[in-house]
Amino acid sequence: MDFKDSIFQLAERVSALKDSILTEEATKNAFIMPFIQMLGYDVFNPLEVVPEMDCDITKKKGEKIDYAIMKDGSPIMLIECKHWKQDLNLHDNQLKRYYVSSKAKFGVLTNGIVYRFYADLIKENIMDDVPFLEFNLEKIRETQIEEVKKFCKGNFDLDNILSSANELKYMSEVKKVIRSEFTEPSPELVKLLTKRVYEGIVTQKVLDQFSDIVKRALNSHINDVMSEKLGIAIKATEAAGAPVQTTSTTEPKEEEPAKEDDKSSKINTTIEELEGYYIVKSIVCEVISAERVTYRDSQSYFAIFADDNNRRPICRLHFNNTNNKRIGFVDENRNEQMEPINKLDDIYNFKKQLLEAAKRYV
Repeated sequence: MDFKDSIFQLAERVSALKDSILTEEATKNAFIMPFIQMLGYDVFNPLEVVPEMDCDITKKKGEKIDYAIMKDGSPIMLIECKHWKQDLNLHDNQLKRYYVSSKAKFGVLTNGIVYRFYADLIKENIMDDVPFLEFNLEKIRETQIEEVKKFCKGNFDLDNILSSANELKYMSEVKKVIRSEFTEPSPELVKLLTKRVYEGIVTQKVLDQFSDIVKRALNSHINDVMSEKLGIAIKATEAAGAPVQTTSTTEPKEEEPAKEDDKSSKINTTIEELEGYYIVKSIVCEVISAERVTYRDSQSYFAIFADDNNRRPICRLHFNNTNNKRIGFVDENRNEQMEPINKLDDIYNFKKQLLEAAKRYV
């Protein structure tokens, strides 16, 4: 089993067991120790993993880190553990104290579900306030799996990880700024863009007018980029000669699949349905990998589900009636809740429902 498969297996374990985990110690045993083992370290070998290692500081004695990962007799990574229900924001200062008293270059704060990786990128031996990597087993992103893999025993390269950490830290900070600007453009950005397009004198009244214009322009640009990428993906699929999936998504008692000789005449997979599919796919890939999201078209609706399995529905697009478009969500009892949508962008309004549906298959 490769590292990626091990990650997804651990995620399934967390999902299945977490409601039965009542203490911090149980969280360590059920979730965190398997994670350390997955990195290739023997949790029962004190030359590799030291539990409850002393991290005493001058004014406080008896301070102990939950686990210290060792290499050549020295700690390289400290792991501070909390119960899976704990809010990690309340405990980063504790890890920071331990970090100062250690020679380790990396600190990990975790509740067995979320893993926050810290380093001392700003000031030597002082742990940064912001983690350079946050990995969530309930919201796995494949690009992050590769970053976590660098901490495996066989891959551990201090210089390589520090280089990546530095890049990840600032990329994360830049993304936060960009996200903030798209949500509510700052006066500095509004002024910069206004001066580039407005020929008159830029007064405060003009800036107030352009504030909303800039916000709508930014969001419109993102939608244009998304539409362009979707169009390219659809054309690539058509150019590759990929067959249109036309099997019914429901069980036979709900709707019989069309016979082979009349599929083409009764089922028409539209560009709009495919664009809706790609929007849903882009949303739920926060929870499950994109390649697990598939679709099938039928005469009644366009179904999107996980693992090419009609018993794992994510949603249904009812686009056959252009004046009454709807998106449907199927619960565990096979009941479908319909919601109206006027345009494709409205699908983003149901991100919460889509993620909740996809989480059932993590």
